Amino acid sequence: MLFRSKMTNILCKGTIIKPKGKKNKMDFLKRAWAEVDLDSIEYNLKEYRRLIGEKTEIMCVVKASCYGHFDNGVVPFLENEMDIRWFAVSNIHEAHRLRDMGIKGEILILGYTPPENAKWLTRLDIIQACTELSYAKALSENADGKVRIHAAIDTGMTRIGLHGETDKIYGELKEISKLENIALEGIFTHYAVADSLREQDEEYTKAQTEKILAVADKCEAEGLHLEKVHFLNSAGGVYYYNERSSLARLGIILYGLYPDPAKALPFEPKPAMEFKAAVAQVKYIDNGTDVSYGRTYTANGKVKLATVTAGYADGYPRALSNKGYVLINGKKCPITGRICMDQFMCDVTDVDDVKAGDEAVLIGAQGNEKITADDIGKMTGTIGYEIVCGISARVPRVISRHGKQTAVLEIE
Repeated sequence: MLFRSKMTNILCKGTIIKPKGKKNKMDFLKRAWAEVDLDSIEYNLKEYRRLIGEKTEIMCVVKASCYGHFDNGVVPFLENEMDIRWFAVSNIHEAHRLRDMGIKGEILILGYTPPENAKWLTRLDIIQACTELSYAKALSENADGKVRIHAAIDTGMTRIGLHGETDKIYGELKEISKLENIALEGIFTHYAVADSLREQDEEYTKAQTEKILAVADKCEAEGLHLEKVHFLNSAGGVYYYNERSSLARLGIILYGLYPDPAKALPFEPKPAMEFKAAVAQVKYIDNGTDVSYGRTYTANGKVKLATVTAGYADGYPRALSNKGYVLINGKKCPITGRICMDQFMCDVTDVDDVKAGDEAVLIGAQGNEKITADDIGKMTGTIGYEIVCGISARVPRVISRHGKQTAVLEIE
């Protein structure tokens, strides 16, 4: 379905839900929802921009629907209000979505596009990451015009890219530049450990920088012009800024998470998303009562139990069973038993006046307490990135700006 966003006045794909009458903005949802605050995104962007030099332009990484924050709610805001002109996505489908919603800026696909889809790269004016000479040839053979590319240089991430000594890489870049339907506009690399505290990783990152700059210098010396050379990611821009990187690819910090919570940032990023759900039922259970699948929790005394309307199908990790907590009425409430697909239970014995319809905060702040995606990542043996990316499509995103709701979006 197409709708016109109140924020940007452009047509977007998705479904907009409007509250009826004068009810509270969340009354018509009241199951599980995620609130996305554009003010926090603006703050994180401006603080990051303040840290990097004027010679480096910001490329906002908006893949995976803005790391789970929902692209329709965020990307038009970045382009129209924050003056962002560069975006990075994972694949052709994500790039197509941005063009469908009216995004006019430059879009770089960081991942793989099948060569038989090369025509869409030219028709949508998308820049494609190129991993090797054979891939460039395949794109050229399948294209119906010039395919714009940034060649990936493998300097130590080992994921994608041209690899080997500087002269070898330059030779391949030269061959790529001669292909009939290829426009080689730049090169880039990705840091593997720019967020690490270890001294040896600092040296590793510096070596990655030296390698891509050696390739860039070789190209310049041989007359192979590159419009863009970029290597800074979120952490790189903060800890290893180098003005020779024409773009800084701002990802996780934009959304208010740390590249690595163990390493401090020069500013405190503001998490842009809170994940919430409703309390469905409150009841007392007796000593010895078993709770949820597998009977992994048994009440030790009389316990007041609340059922919360979210589960692993909403992206709330099952690994939090019996060790996570949520916030209700400003207090931490331990999860009891296994998290189910759509619901879970928690102990609210020490919380006064809990009733059906109350708000439970799964990620976010309430009263003097807070729980972050990084906290959940630590409890479940993963990272905050995975937690926010994993909040599922069935969870509506409530977009707010200057403290006011601007749209409620459901992902198709």
